[in-house]
Amino acid sequence: MSFKKFILLLMKSRGRPRERTVQLKNGFYIEVCNRGVKKGMKIRSESQETMQHTASQYAQYKEVIILGEFKNGKPFLN
Repeated sequence: MSFKKFILLLMKSRGRPRERTVQLKNGFYIEVCNRGVKKGMKIRSESQETMQHTASQYAQYKEVIILGEFKNGKPFLN
């Protein structure tokens, strides 16, 4: 496979990027990722207790970052 074909194959598989950022729903968020990886998956919970329980479950085998409460797509500070 030539270099040109390889680059074209990479460009085809990426798809079109998003035009706007994703708005987060109201709730409590944690970010779960594999150890050594910077980006992960955000998980939303309805209450703080549920968020803490979910974080403790994932912490056994993943890296967990507690993001806190979000309202109207922005972090909510008490």
